[in-house]
Amino acid sequence: MDTIRNTKKINLKQILSQYGTLFGLIAIVIIISIIKPKFLSIDNIMNLLRQTSINGLLAIGMTFVVLTGGIDLSVGSIVGASGMFAALVAKSENNLPWYVAALVGISVGLLLGILNGVIISYLKVPAFIATLGMLSIARGITYMASDARPVPGLSEDFLKIGGGNIGPIPIPVIILVIVLVICYILLYRHRYGRYVFATGGNALAARVSGIKVKKIVCSVYMISGLLAGLAGVILTSRVTSGLAQSGQNYETDAIAAAVIGGNSLAGGRGRLWGTVVGFLIIGVMNNGLDMMAVSSYWQLVIKGSIIIIAVMLDSLNEAKS
Repeated sequence: MDTIRNTKKINLKQILSQYGTLFGLIAIVIIISIIKPKFLSIDNIMNLLRQTSINGLLAIGMTFVVLTGGIDLSVGSIVGASGMFAALVAKSENNLPWYVAALVGISVGLLLGILNGVIISYLKVPAFIATLGMLSIARGITYMASDARPVPGLSEDFLKIGGGNIGPIPIPVIILVIVLVICYILLYRHRYGRYVFATGGNALAARVSGIKVKKIVCSVYMISGLLAGLAGVILTSRVTSGLAQSGQNYETDAIAAAVIGGNSLAGGRGRLWGTVVGFLIIGVMNNGLDMMAVSSYWQLVIKGSIIIIAVMLDSLNEAKS
């Protein structure tokens, strides 16, 4: 009998460890829908998913970085810089195709991500310091490119990227799903994913086994920058103008989503589906708290507390294992 009870306890702990965040998401949805029945309306769900898609892209990129034991504090500023350059190209008076503006924005994000990767992996600057510096650099570039002024008058085709639908599904959600599928294949169906996990688990052992650790570390920041660039294009299209302050504090939600999803900040341990649950939790909370008219100041306090609790629980799990 004792053996059976112990087995049940172990299974319960394993279930809570693996699926606790999913249960938390379900509980949050139930509570908010009871307080605000309109929360579950189709229009609100579609709006929630459209809003969440931007943080979802950032969180997916952040997951790659966190799995190697790194951190990227610059994603919010990269969103702003990418969106601004896309807006400058997408102005109606330029008469350029929408995809040219999108490629320019994504390329800016990719370039800044590569710079992060090179500085961290080859110049051996700590990730926290390098990306903190890039946060300031990218924001400064954004202000210089626009003289800190909005860039309105974007082409109609470009505005469809963030504001359009294909059938009932918002285009940003479709983009997010495509990115998610590609990243899932990279992490779990390709040797690149094994290299990422190995690098985060033990960089020295990975290097000895023949993995080019510097290239792997550089590549995850490249992916993070690329997805931040894509998020910047979508955000600019959605708000219908280039704004110098776009993307401010977006890195907080991206890190929160990755950590809430069970990705260890120590590296080498995590799950992409957990990140999906993480950014859905953040999105549901933002949407629900807005519907309940909770002050934005309190929302910051709540999100900050969630990050601390998630890291604390991760540390406890590390200590037990």
